[in-house]
Amino acid sequence: MFDKNAGEILLDTLSEWGVDHIYGLPGDSINHFVENLRNAQDRMKFIQVRHEEVGALAAASYAKITGKIGVCLSIAGPGAVHLLNGLYDAKADGVPVLVIAGQIASDQLGMDQFQEVNLERMFDDVSVFNRRVETADSLPDLTHQAIRTAVEKKGVAILTIPDDLAAEKVKQKIENTSLIRSKAVVHPHDSNLNEAVALLNEAKRPVILAGKGSKHAREELLNFAEKAGAPVILSLPGKGAIPDVHPYNLGQLGQIGTKPAYEAMEETDLLIMVGTSFPYRDYLPDKAKAIQIDIEPTQIGKRYPVTVGLIGDAKWTLSYLTDHTSYQEDRDFIEKCQENMKNWWAHLEKIESEESTPIKPQQIMPQLQKVVDDNAVLSVDVGNVTVWASRHFRVTNQKFIISSWMATMGCGLPGAIAGKIAHPDRQAVAICGDGGFTMVMQDFLTAVKYKLPMMVVILNNERLGMIKYEQQEIGNIDFETELKDFNFAAFAETAGGEGYRVEKYEELLPAFERAAKSTKPAIVDIVIEEQPPLPGKITYEQAASYSKYMLKKAFEEQEIDMPPLKKALKRIF
Repeated sequence: MFDKNAGEILLDTLSEWGVDHIYGLPGDSINHFVENLRNAQDRMKFIQVRHEEVGALAAASYAKITGKIGVCLSIAGPGAVHLLNGLYDAKADGVPVLVIAGQIASDQLGMDQFQEVNLERMFDDVSVFNRRVETADSLPDLTHQAIRTAVEKKGVAILTIPDDLAAEKVKQKIENTSLIRSKAVVHPHDSNLNEAVALLNEAKRPVILAGKGSKHAREELLNFAEKAGAPVILSLPGKGAIPDVHPYNLGQLGQIGTKPAYEAMEETDLLIMVGTSFPYRDYLPDKAKAIQIDIEPTQIGKRYPVTVGLIGDAKWTLSYLTDHTSYQEDRDFIEKCQENMKNWWAHLEKIESEESTPIKPQQIMPQLQKVVDDNAVLSVDVGNVTVWASRHFRVTNQKFIISSWMATMGCGLPGAIAGKIAHPDRQAVAICGDGGFTMVMQDFLTAVKYKLPMMVVILNNERLGMIKYEQQEIGNIDFETELKDFNFAAFAETAGGEGYRVEKYEELLPAFERAAKSTKPAIVDIVIEEQPPLPGKITYEQAASYSKYMLKKAFEEQEIDMPPLKKALKRIF
């Protein structure tokens, strides 16, 4: 071990932790370590991205898909700055990512040299571990500490390495750290469990709100729901915890949610939150009692005044509650919810079954579903496309990932790249809007370079659709939301992939079928009709604000020659 330089030992340590690839771009302040990577391509693949943000987003997506740590690297200065958006996505969604950040040579630090940035200060807010390596001897132990902290705290770890240190020989003879990981199943205190059981036995209309923290406990969640007679509503990060078409599933809640989910929340007398920190208080009950299950103590009662907090693993806790609560004999509430959901599906199917041109976004997902495998990775971008995908794609066993808490546009393509690298034998599908895709479209070339067959579906409405409707929702006229028209299918062909431009409904399924069979990265560019992503239940405030927008728009368009009236309207609005 100790006849190696620090960069070689860093690679050995990464391999011990199961890391087999790194995303990034080479450059002057990371080049010594990149040389180590060049000599280790048989065991550590280097994925050259076209922009460091994509590298960080791909590393975060890899962690979301696999539960393993994602790794990215950059040079000092501009490269490190570019990483930040993807790192904040990892922080917000609670997944482990390691950053290997280059830095100028040790003897030049603090002298305002070319591309010198105080990386420790810059990365401080985004990280759970943040150290600059001072000596080659300290790098092995710091690497263990960084990875262990990222994995256990589910966050971002930073190793800033002056480039000269990576080339130095390690003289240390004694190892201070080890790879070993200890595991424990955390479960709640008996007194809290007893309180929760009592609440469950009293409840007549319980509702489960399940998030990402329940995804490893599908069987336990369904068994508990059946015994409690409780419908399940899923947060967006929790989509896929149970199949979308399961009789107990009421879909999502909130702006992207379903009407049955909204109504169940209004009627419930006991809210049971499982592995979620749902942020939209307006969509939760006003005064219902609540049980919250979460492995992280700081999340208990953070966003809703819970009655009982159960700190522990969802799998263990749900099993306990199922075994110790009484069977809910009164099934009126769950049956009413199921009937509402049956009507909701019928409503969606009526919209989805239209065969019209221009194509409506609601028509796309059912056709895409016909060519998507049951074990595919679906990477969904942020914007209106989030609504169409979450509402109209029926997830069964697919991996469904998104930038949920940071909600960063441009996450779709990096997620599909990571999905194909994580599972080469599975389908990888990115579902993007034209706005989100153009933020990172240069890295379609990355998929082409590494011969990653994947499908990129682009809903092309030539505008920032979600932003347009956000402006309208507060009563404003939409401004600067239009985008220049672009043929993404032609771009795909130019980049060396395959491209299919879809302008008519009858072209939709054939394009999906060809793209799904392609051995190259393929873009399906779908020209769609502009449609508002209306929530499952429209509130009075939303209706009132939209009416304000309609009035403004009417006066703008009619160009009424009444200056005093225009001034009065501006004061009102």
